[in-house]
Amino acid sequence: MKKFLIWMVIILLLLLGPFVYWKYYFTYSEGNRAGLLQKFSYRGNIFKTYEGELVLSSVESNKNVALASEKFFFSVQEKNFAAKLSNLEGHMIVVHYKQKNGILPWRGETEYIVDSVKENR
Repeated sequence: MKKFLIWMVIILLLLLGPFVYWKYYFTYSEGNRAGLLQKFSYRGNIFKTYEGELVLSSVESNKNVALASEKFFFSVQEKNFAAKLSNLEGHMIVVHYKQKNGILPWRGETEYIVDSVKENR
C-alpha cells in the first residue's frame, strides 16, 4: 500500500506540474498597447501590487479628448519600472505586455503583465 501511495503522488505531481506551468507561467499572448496612462497605483490587501489603467481611444475630437474608448488594465512586477510608469501618468504611452492564462495574487490583479514602456509623442 505504501508503494502504491508513493506512485500515486509521483503521477499526480507529473500531471499537475505541466498544468500549473501552463495556467500561471506560460505566455499566452504578447504585444503592445498605446493610450493614455490614466491611473497607476500600488494596492492590495495582503499582496501589494502595482496596477495600471490605460485608456485606448479609437476616435479623438479636435481637443485630444477620447470620444470612443476602452480601458486596458494591467499589472507591473518590478518596483523600479513601476516608478518610471508612475512618472508617466497622464501621458500618451506605448506599453509592451505579456498575457498569462491565470493570475497569481503576488504577481498582480490582471492577466496582463507590462514589462516595458515608451512615451508616445
